[in-house]
Amino acid sequence: MNIKVRLAELKDIAAIADMDGDLSTARLIWKLQHKEIIIAISRPEGRAIGFIRLEYLWSKQPYISLIRVVPGERRKGVGKKLLAFAESFLAGRGLTKLYSSSQEDEAEPQQWHRHVGFTECGIINGINDGIGEVMFVKSLSAG
Repeated sequence: MNIKVRLAELKDIAAIADMDGDLSTARLIWKLQHKEIIIAISRPEGRAIGFIRLEYLWSKQPYISLIRVVPGERRKGVGKKLLAFAESFLAGRGLTKLYSSSQEDEAEPQQWHRHVGFTECGIINGINDGIGEVMFVKSLSAG
């Protein structure tokens, strides 16, 4: 599959809003303007097939708040390509670690995190209607 991964732009807002469903249009625009969304586009069709939404813990530690790939494109390496772009982008900004998380009862997302090089670094209890959030960290290299 031919995939282009890049920082999302304002022209991508409708596609991101369709895949995300959580953030207001105003918040999505802010995140796009601040380079906090990475998008995967299938080629040659030009269809958005996934994205990563970044946040910054304590305003300095990058955190994947959401990674989503459309159902028909899962298990094809889209998530790995999104992650590789995010790692390169963040390392290029001098950042050395990337954080992510998964609910305590989500075995498959936890397995994916470990498979792509994240290690477990803690748990936050009781923030998801009583379900803990397993935290992960991955070292970034300028490489």
